[in-house]
Amino acid sequence: MLFSPPPFTILLVEDDPADAHLVQAAFIENRVLVDLRHVMDGVEAFNYLRRHGESHRDAVRPDLILLDLNMPRMDGREFLTAIKIDDALRSIPVVILTTSEVERDIVASYKLGAAGYIVKPVDFEQFIAAIKSLKDYWCSVVRVPKTKPTYART
Repeated sequence: MLFSPPPFTILLVEDDPADAHLVQAAFIENRVLVDLRHVMDGVEAFNYLRRHGESHRDAVRPDLILLDLNMPRMDGREFLTAIKIDDALRSIPVVILTTSEVERDIVASYKLGAAGYIVKPVDFEQFIAAIKSLKDYWCSVVRVPKTKPTYART
């Protein structure tokens, strides 16, 4: 029997493996079937999105990107700036998922083109609720194209 892929693909850009695991656990806890892809920073996210390297050869274009702000090599702010000036990638919605509650980070993220900003709750139950809200909106309410635009390898 063949299984069709989950209908919604999310690219999680998160350098902390524990936080990445929490996001995955929260989707499971909420019984959300998503194709969750994880990369460790902005550089790897661009490699994924541009299908650079053997490990990203068959990368699936995400319907949504969840982006941490504070990461090594290329942080979330740099990544968000770069993706929003790239014609092939700018239409992918990016939601910031970070620990920063600093007002200037929130304002800057929206100015750079973020579609949303979520502060990671410390409490696991609150984290599950935040992911449920994210799922309810992005996976249920928002319409995404049925045919994903393709992007060329560069």
